[in-house]
Amino acid sequence: MFLAWNEIKHSKTRFILIISVMVLVSYLVFFLGGLAYGLAQANRTSVDNWKADGIILNSEANGNLTGSTIDLPLAKKVKAKKVTPLGQSTSVATIPGQSDKVNIQVFGVMKNQFISPEITEGNVFSKKNDVVVDDSLKENGIAIGDTFSLSNSDEKLKVTGFTTNSKFNTAPVVYMSLANWQDLKFTQKDPNRQERASALIIKDNQINQLKSPSKDQIIYNMPDFINKIPGYKPQNLTFGLMIGFLFVIAAFVIGIFIYVLTLQKVNMFGVMKAQGIPTSYIARGNVAQTFILATIGVAIGLSLTSLTAVLLPSAVPYQTNYLFLGAFSLVLIGVAILGSLFSVRTIVKIDPLQAIGG
Repeated sequence: MFLAWNEIKHSKTRFILIISVMVLVSYLVFFLGGLAYGLAQANRTSVDNWKADGIILNSEANGNLTGSTIDLPLAKKVKAKKVTPLGQSTSVATIPGQSDKVNIQVFGVMKNQFISPEITEGNVFSKKNDVVVDDSLKENGIAIGDTFSLSNSDEKLKVTGFTTNSKFNTAPVVYMSLANWQDLKFTQKDPNRQERASALIIKDNQINQLKSPSKDQIIYNMPDFINKIPGYKPQNLTFGLMIGFLFVIAAFVIGIFIYVLTLQKVNMFGVMKAQGIPTSYIARGNVAQTFILATIGVAIGLSLTSLTAVLLPSAVPYQTNYLFLGAFSLVLIGVAILGSLFSVRTIVKIDPLQAIGG
């Protein structure tokens, strides 16, 4: 470590270039990781808030909540600890005084059920057309007592409360009573509208042992359902591949830099060997040098990422996950050290006589 640190201080410019590469790679990895996590959370936070174990959907919906319609009497046939219906539809909100419309998800729920929104400000809906909305809609000028309309209805919805971290498929969720949702979703002439929902949400830790109430419905556990949210799985796979390739690139780039530096120091290493310094000591110094450079680069990358997170506009779905940042930091340092091991073989093969021109 002593040898590695002293060489870094002696040849600052050379090693600053290596650190700069590590900073750029780590910054890109951390930023992409934050975007991937933020987008993933924007797809599923409302579902996570249910703390449910499973969901029953129509078999023809292929796991898509938006395409499912289910008859409420089926809930009585489900032998689970807790079962509650959910109505879901996608709509566009028109907010008075705002030129831009907002894509939203509408959830119809029954009050005092485990999937009801947790109120952070105001009150839960109590009358027809009362709604509780995700607090991200405050950025669109929505406040308690305001009204807005939906694209598929002439009804005016009144905001009575806010909830937090409640998004589905990247859009903020608007909660209303299930009966209210049924009136908006289905035509008033439909005599069976009060007997329909989009899904049945289940809370039972024995979800895998439950049987579907009929052949036309399928029970999904929550991880499987979340993976079927449109775009969720492909998005995560895409970001995962990008970050994985960046780790590989980091290993190769750092490995090449260290290898070139090793070749430039062959004569010096030869002299050190001729003086009786063990090869293992020289190799450890080379690896230690990589560790120092990678650690400094990753630390600067983390600082830049933290600064970027503060400056980013709220519209960017970036979210910091410290567990991911810690894991990515360790992997980046690890792959950098792995890349430096290519140079160890070169050090081992150095002949002291040839290196000093003997």
